[in-house]
Amino acid sequence: MSHERKSDCCRWNLDAEDSAKIFMRYVIVKTVSLWVSVIVNLLMLNVSISPLFAKAPTTPKILFTSAPQGNYEVFIMNTDGSEKVNLTQHPANDQQAVWSPSGDQILFVSDRNDDMEDLYLMNADGSNVRRVFKGNRKINKSSPTWSPDGKQIAYDAIDWNGSVSTIYIATLGEEKEKEFVIGGTDPAWSPDGTEIACIIDEHLTFVNLRTRERKQFLPKKAIQWPHLPSWSATGDRLAFSGNNNPFPAVQDRQQHNEWMDEHTIFIANRDGTGFQQIVDEAGPLAWSPELSPDGEKILYTQAIKGPHQIFKIDVHSGIQTPLTDKIWSFGGDWFDPMYALSVSPEPHLLTTTWGMVKK
Repeated sequence: MSHERKSDCCRWNLDAEDSAKIFMRYVIVKTVSLWVSVIVNLLMLNVSISPLFAKAPTTPKILFTSAPQGNYEVFIMNTDGSEKVNLTQHPANDQQAVWSPSGDQILFVSDRNDDMEDLYLMNADGSNVRRVFKGNRKINKSSPTWSPDGKQIAYDAIDWNGSVSTIYIATLGEEKEKEFVIGGTDPAWSPDGTEIACIIDEHLTFVNLRTRERKQFLPKKAIQWPHLPSWSATGDRLAFSGNNNPFPAVQDRQQHNEWMDEHTIFIANRDGTGFQQIVDEAGPLAWSPELSPDGEKILYTQAIKGPHQIFKIDVHSGIQTPLTDKIWSFGGDWFDPMYALSVSPEPHLLTTTWGMVKK
């Protein structure tokens, strides 16, 4: 009896010494099991989990489009043009990429769905590509822009059977688009979220989101054929492309081409003052301006002695810096973590209405 009691006592002491280890193992196993269960359930709902772990760049970066193999791909690079990386690597045409306000997501246009230009999302590193909308509506979508809180997007679309461009607004996580403006293109959401700058009837126009009031940015004859407005991060300035010269009255191809080559880049304050031409109109065509977040530099695209390339110009000094060379490249969207939304506002991306996972 005494031997049995001693044996029981020893076993009890051994269990006491190992109780902490046993408890920790139990906690780890339960935690892992819980995460596995969550992941399996999300996968069964056909929803990606990686937005939870998406990370924004920690240094300033530029998104742009390039065609190293003939088709358009979305690339990322440093603001000095170094360390170019292909994010999409897909045989379709991927382009017009724009950063989310928090920098952890990228919205872009692709024709990988039956040659229709549609909207897609991916993480900042190019992973987890998925369609924004589940439906198969025959409409080409382009020129996407984010609301400053990251909860909505605006874009323009041309119906499969029509030629009139329409600006739509959609709330992320909802399947239906909300028609916003008829006959508009090139939407650019203001940093304060109150208005959208866009092109209506060949005029750069501000549309108040609450009242729907429209206001032309510049006098009617100030600039011809403005396009692609871009806000500074503070909302006090805009860059845009346009032409100082009237459209040729005579339908002559040579005159028309010469006029197109005079299309260049401008900047102005939000109230229309400080109007300034940034790039020489001697040509060729300069387009796709994008203001740096601090408003001090502008990205633009121009074909000088070869294919279209991306340049950076200092607004004050006029010093131009080529960021790409040799391979056809265009567009650009600037992200700087100093001006980014500090917390991602998109936890609702994990919904069954978000969209189908695309591989």
